[in-house]
Amino acid sequence: MNHQKIKTWAWVHKWSSLVCTVFMLLLCITGLPLIFHHEIGHLLGTEVEAPAMPADTPRASLDRVMAVAQALYPERVVQFVSQPEDDNGLWFVTLTPTPAPTGDFKSVAVDARTAAVLAQPKVDQGFMHVMFKLHVDLFAGLPGKLFLGFMGLLLLVAIVSGVVLYAPFMRKLDFGTVRRERRPRLKWLDLHNLLGIVTLVWAFTVGATGMINTWADLIIKYWQYDQLSTLLAPYQGQPPVPMAERGPLQQALEAALARAPGMKTAFIAFPGTSFSSPHHNTVFLRGQEPLTARLLQPVLVDARTGAITASPGLPWYLTALLVSQPLHFGDYAGMPMQILWALLDIATIVVLGSGLYLWLKRRKPANQTEAAKLPVSHAPHPGVPGAVA
Repeated sequence: MNHQKIKTWAWVHKWSSLVCTVFMLLLCITGLPLIFHHEIGHLLGTEVEAPAMPADTPRASLDRVMAVAQALYPERVVQFVSQPEDDNGLWFVTLTPTPAPTGDFKSVAVDARTAAVLAQPKVDQGFMHVMFKLHVDLFAGLPGKLFLGFMGLLLLVAIVSGVVLYAPFMRKLDFGTVRRERRPRLKWLDLHNLLGIVTLVWAFTVGATGMINTWADLIIKYWQYDQLSTLLAPYQGQPPVPMAERGPLQQALEAALARAPGMKTAFIAFPGTSFSSPHHNTVFLRGQEPLTARLLQPVLVDARTGAITASPGLPWYLTALLVSQPLHFGDYAGMPMQILWALLDIATIVVLGSGLYLWLKRRKPANQTEAAKLPVSHAPHPGVPGAVA
């Protein structure tokens, strides 16, 4: 690679890194507890669990579950009802002022067997809520998500440009060399480069999936426009189905499960909400295996008649979103993957912090002649932040 190309890549790496480094540090620090959000919830006593009962205990009607939850907040409407992936003894009912997307919601945990209210989780407060909001949107809603998505894009640019610069940087050094006998700044430079390469694939994967996740609201809106608009043609001109005219929800659920044997309920979106239409209860089913549990199958059930209208497959862009969400937090293979994700997250924090330190401590040569004498070890390097020596 000629000198001019190296300078160009160095400029791209430096500025893409410097712009995103502080925000990437914030995301890595807040993301660390989110990797273990279930375990932390159990430790803090905020994780709701269904009481143990025999496996053949009869289940309460979903209509009864809904009625029990709504009795607590009669002025609100139910947006969603969902079941945890690993506990079918629970229903979580989400109630909001209107069917439109909002951050103002109440959650009620109801026993699926007895229809007893088990808890009203305060998911909008506490340490984990603060970590989640900082990680997802900086408490700024959609603009915050899109801003963090742009920072994620800059991270990917920084990683790619760093890889391009790695070969000329290492041409006089063995891979993994850390020159401990040299001054501290040079040792940090070598450590920065080594960890940057070691965490390369992970950082790119997490950065890419995180960027995709920031587009979730827009992807869902496009899905409604792209897919649901065709399916709703027969309902054109009809008003949304009012609550008093809706058929039994249990019947809708049973019809959806019969349509897709071997699958189980993930969540149900009600008429007018972001994952449904004004005329349907949309039942989202998931598979039983670790991967298929992330791939949802929607079944649109007419809210009045309980008849299945359609069961379309999800488009590729929505599938990509659903797969990227658990991959981003290492939520695929249990504790071993969570530990691996945490270690790589910590290593990336060191890469980001060392890159920022190296840039702040950079030395400015007095003239071009002195600059030309700098050894190859002072070339731009491939770690995530743009710490050009």
